[in-house]
Amino acid sequence: MDDSVPIMLIATTDPTTRRILGDELRRRYGADYEVVACDGHAHGRAVLEGLRRWNRQVALILGCYGPADRGGLDFLRRAYGFHPAAKRAVVVTWGDFASAPTVFQAIARGYAELLIIRPERSRDEEFHGAITDALDDWHLAQGVGFEAVRLIGEVGDERTYVLRDSLSRNHIPAVFHPVESEIAQRTLESLNLRSPALPVMVLQFTAPPIVLENPSDLEIAQAIGVTRPPPADKVFDVVVVGAGPSGLATAVYASSEGLSTMVVEGEAVGGQAGTSSLIRNYPGFSRGVSGAHLAYRSFHQAWTLGTDFLFLRKVERLGEDGRLYTVSISGGTVVRCRSVVVATGVEYRRLGIPQLEDLVGRGVFYGATVSEAPSMAGKHVCVVGGGNSAGQAALHLAKYAKKVTLLVRGPTLSVSMSEYLIAQLEATRNVAIRYSSMIVGARDQDGFLAAVKVTASGAADAGPGEEIEAGGLFVLIGSVPRTSWLPGSVERDPAGFLLTGIRREGSGDAPSTRPPRPPLALETSMPGIFAIGDVRAGSIKRVATAVGDGATVVSMLHTYLAENPLPASPPAPGDPAAAEELTGEDRVN
Repeated sequence: MDDSVPIMLIATTDPTTRRILGDELRRRYGADYEVVACDGHAHGRAVLEGLRRWNRQVALILGCYGPADRGGLDFLRRAYGFHPAAKRAVVVTWGDFASAPTVFQAIARGYAELLIIRPERSRDEEFHGAITDALDDWHLAQGVGFEAVRLIGEVGDERTYVLRDSLSRNHIPAVFHPVESEIAQRTLESLNLRSPALPVMVLQFTAPPIVLENPSDLEIAQAIGVTRPPPADKVFDVVVVGAGPSGLATAVYASSEGLSTMVVEGEAVGGQAGTSSLIRNYPGFSRGVSGAHLAYRSFHQAWTLGTDFLFLRKVERLGEDGRLYTVSISGGTVVRCRSVVVATGVEYRRLGIPQLEDLVGRGVFYGATVSEAPSMAGKHVCVVGGGNSAGQAALHLAKYAKKVTLLVRGPTLSVSMSEYLIAQLEATRNVAIRYSSMIVGARDQDGFLAAVKVTASGAADAGPGEEIEAGGLFVLIGSVPRTSWLPGSVERDPAGFLLTGIRREGSGDAPSTRPPRPPLALETSMPGIFAIGDVRAGSIKRVATAVGDGATVVSMLHTYLAENPLPASPPAPGDPAAAEELTGEDRVN
């Protein structure tokens, strides 16, 4: 077949399982993938070695474990060294419950990424659903897709890197072409762009194609046109600021219960969780789920339920208009609403080292591991952080990089990272963990990161530091709440996180149009303004708890809206019905 066709490889000593899997995969996927069935583990390793030499892409590797094949787990473990980016699955037979502890332990140690039950009937959609999910995640990680957007820019340019990451996280099919490449030069020539302001974005799905030179986020949002500002006279029951897990959960529950809902997101769907390559501990996803897929599905769910969205637009200010709130958004849009849910989350803390700040986009990245991981192939990479996001980033980067060093400021990971991630990191051969370490400097070569300087954290005399080769540095540390757009009357803790369920006298007093009362559990010091997810003081930094906040706050929205009905509309001449007041229960969109 064509060398560009990805491979699906099966290796097992069990002839029955090999035949069943080969037939099923060829029948469903044979038109798009080359299915290779190997009659043993040595054969499978030899084929994988040959495929690596021939630069063939391997999308999926299937090994087996059961009474007829006890070597499949070891085969999958070794297969990682040949094709780290391939998805690895262990296939078991239904009813072989005795093998379960061994298989689960192997998955926890990173030998395989998912468990699949061998199909025992025709049209086994549970089996094919698992295969399709795995292939979907593999394609997303490879950046494989049609070229709806062509992005042309300088390699290492920070704005170009930001746009690449934003397009990827928002599921917009885009392909980046360095400006010096042949296809980029042909494109610019065809558009009569002699010396354009880079980066150039060409929207190839429009007729004629829309061309943007060094566009702002607002210009991109307006050009793509997926979401548009609402009419000026529209009043929403709730505006949700932030489309991370908590904000999307609020949108799903609020819209499904009849509340008119708008979500405003300044960057990308999913927030920080959307950058996670694989979330293994989210309930209901036994095979794990990428943060991007989880966020995108939640967005579609809310959208189909009637939620309005505004993407790539930042909230700049919160104000009041009588008994309504006004949310001022970049571009001049002002949205009126009866309540606001703050789900803005946090952003990664900057290291504050000038040498590194000058290299952002040229080897230094804050988050962005999913979109940038393929470019780290063959390099030494460092990840800074001790939380789950840092652990997931290190594991994902290890599929591409020659070596990944996780730099942890503290003496242990056990207080900040899930045990399953620690076990996988320790079992991954090309991942090293350095405890009690901090970065103090960097060295560049030809304008790109070449090495970082590391020293012992907490040392009285840090010294010049030890130099570690690093073609990439991914920083996932700390958390800075995104609350600068809120008025000072909204109480915060010393770190800037929003306090909820507390209203101190003389601070955050309720407006005269809203009678004072004890605040609801997720309500801030400003009545009708709620805080959920990571931006809330005391929150647990987990996706499931963020989603729980989003579901919980909707019941409180109902309580607040019932207590604060819409003001009566002024009567129109000769129309006494127009003066009737609409309550929250009457008003369902």
